[in-house]
Amino acid sequence: MDPIAFTLFGVDVHWYGIFIALALIMALVLAYFIAPMRGFKKDDPFEMILWFFPPAIIGARLYFLIFNGGPWGWESFAIWDGGIAVYGAIIGGAIGAALYCYFRKKNFFSVADVAVPCVILGQGIGRIGCSFAGCCYGVEVTDPGLQFFPISIMINGEWHFATMFYESVCDLLICVVLVILLKKVKIRGIVLAGYLILYGIARAVIEGFRGESLMLGSLRVSQVLSIILIVVGVALAITLIVKYVKEKRNPREVTIGKL
Repeated sequence: MDPIAFTLFGVDVHWYGIFIALALIMALVLAYFIAPMRGFKKDDPFEMILWFFPPAIIGARLYFLIFNGGPWGWESFAIWDGGIAVYGAIIGGAIGAALYCYFRKKNFFSVADVAVPCVILGQGIGRIGCSFAGCCYGVEVTDPGLQFFPISIMINGEWHFATMFYESVCDLLICVVLVILLKKVKIRGIVLAGYLILYGIARAVIEGFRGESLMLGSLRVSQVLSIILIVVGVALAITLIVKYVKEKRNPREVTIGKL
């Protein structure tokens, strides 16, 4: 599959870039509609993205460079050639969210609850771009009975597990679950916990099928981080629910939203 969609004024426009742009647009559209569910104005996400997106891009690139061992120098800035990591974007975006909350005096859990369904939607759309770019695919599939889409995908004349497709489907399903959770459960922070748990599980499993992973010795970095996210998510969910129950029993206690 040709990774280049078209050439404009001598510049190659890649499908991956198109899907990243589409992911950003769709994430903003979703944020516009769900922001009021946590007490924000519909136009607040347009300011939030200015705080979240730049550190997310920086984090995505740095994460890749650190665990890939480069390239360093001027090539470090060549993100148009590929080499960005989802987890780095999540970490960078979280830092941007924390700064936004600090300077705008917003509740972090409220912001996160609105942000994470949009983030996972963007991830799901972005992974479609990986299919066109021919990256993030799984190990080679040698069983002829499994050599068909959506189980596997042809990359450079060989069949590989379609891990980018697996993650895209999982991300979009998780997005639906998180939006429902946001609408039905008023405990601030619970949607964030759901994201950490559900995405952590999905990524930990799918990463085991990946053919190319950032490594730290013999460990797959993203798989280790996924397990950490699951543990943090479970701990956060338990803490929030326990405090909510206590607050219900004794209204004088500190509410979840003030954590």
